[in-house]
Amino acid sequence: MDSDFFSDTDPKALQVFLDIHRNMPAARKVEMVFEMTEMVLAASRAGVRMLYPDANEREVFLRATARRLDRETMIRVYGWDPLDHD
Repeated sequence: MDSDFFSDTDPKALQVFLDIHRNMPAARKVEMVFEMTEMVLAASRAGVRMLYPDANEREVFLRATARRLDRETMIRVYGWDPLDHD
């Protein structure tokens, strides 16, 4: 683990945090990963909505997806070219 990552955290608090995560059931850890993933995707969609306030839900989905996939995949999978929609 990067030693600077928690450099601003009290060592006792860090130990409590690590103990909680060590003792957490695997299913809960996976659930938390899915929750965090959804939070990141929601933030991406919100960013698209800020840049394109008139975009419909399909366009928001495509633009947010284009932030994660390369152009060729977007065209092949969704039939949507991000370069044609700027």
